[in-house]
Amino acid sequence: MPKDTLTLTDNRTGKTYELPIENSTIRSMDLRQIKVSPDDFGMMAYDPAFMNTASCRSRVTFIDGEKGILRYRGYPIEELAEKSNFLETAYLILKGELPTRQQALEWENNITNHTMLHENIKKFMDGFHHDAHPMGILVSTVAAMSTFYPLGRNIHDPESRKRQIQRLIAKMPTLAAFAYRHSLGRPYAYPDNDLSYTENFLNMLFKATELKYKPDPALARALDVLFILHADHEQNCSANTMRSVGSSLTDPYSSVAAAAAALYGPLHGGANEQVLKMLAEIGSTDKIPSFIKSVKDGERKLMGFGHRVYKNYDPRAKILRKTAEEVFEVTERSPLLDIAIELERIALEDEYFVKRKLYPNVDFYSGIIYQAMGFPTSTFTVLFAIPRTAGWLAQWEEMLQDSEQKIARPRQVYLGHGQRSYIPTEERG
Repeated sequence: MPKDTLTLTDNRTGKTYELPIENSTIRSMDLRQIKVSPDDFGMMAYDPAFMNTASCRSRVTFIDGEKGILRYRGYPIEELAEKSNFLETAYLILKGELPTRQQALEWENNITNHTMLHENIKKFMDGFHHDAHPMGILVSTVAAMSTFYPLGRNIHDPESRKRQIQRLIAKMPTLAAFAYRHSLGRPYAYPDNDLSYTENFLNMLFKATELKYKPDPALARALDVLFILHADHEQNCSANTMRSVGSSLTDPYSSVAAAAAALYGPLHGGANEQVLKMLAEIGSTDKIPSFIKSVKDGERKLMGFGHRVYKNYDPRAKILRKTAEEVFEVTERSPLLDIAIELERIALEDEYFVKRKLYPNVDFYSGIIYQAMGFPTSTFTVLFAIPRTAGWLAQWEEMLQDSEQKIARPRQVYLGHGQRSYIPTEERG
């Protein structure tokens, strides 16, 4: 009869080992029993960049990269993007279920009540140079918030966790908007609690001298969709950082700051900016064939195509292509969109890219949309960090409540020198 086990034979010793299989995985610690001699440390799995290692068990996000599927708590991303809003989706990610009408009202009210910043946080932000990168300001200020809310260290108190989660989700747009306006030398625009989450963010970004800022509903909705699509994405670099730092039982502000720092890198949160640079470099649709040729020749990279997880069309990219068209109905149409659409068409018909399973990812269209809405490229990663905070906090809380989780401490394969004796300075070669 079939058994849920894996049988391994160590050809060095001839010994056979039977390892239990659970959820299509074996436990790496079970490999430690495979030894050549009693004083041998035991077998380890070597997996740089965690290409095929599960570091946790999660119920938050499901991805099937081969089929192009993304679901939050079981709900397809397509349905959430069409029917939900960001705050409702954030509730789903954090709580596990969509809220009732009453729960949604209470959740939105709690978030709204925490949008204001302590005035000393504003003074802290004033200390940054005028040309400081908005993401650098955001990372530093989120970390500094841990000193303003010391009770956040009570991470094993459910009520304390709930309060810090509400504060972080509420204050991230305010921090992001203040960082943006600081970079322009503009006065800060305070939150307007009469507005929705995304409307209020646009208000804090773009309000000038008017008494009441009225965001375009289409742009606020587009931002809602973008925030939903970026809310979580399984065990990516920043989520893994959130869990790793959080495993030391530090406060959520420090953990979110660490996750945001991981997002700051161009291979993670800065990819959509690279797409814009590529499209601007191409310049016009008639130059796409020569650009495609240079990609095949290894001279250039096709940014916004391909993904570590997706070996099919990124479902988020499909949604954003439609969103881009809706945004351009109320803004000036970017010539980059026509280049992007034609580049996508050619690439998807080219055997070179199809064979390599290089399909558009979420970054391919998001940068074009953000640019059309008036966001400078320096803010793109900040825009990513706002919704991803909900995902980071869901991953963090799940990790804290997992009895199997311990402080993150991966092993290494040591390839350095064996024991050596110290050589006095005058005797060194």
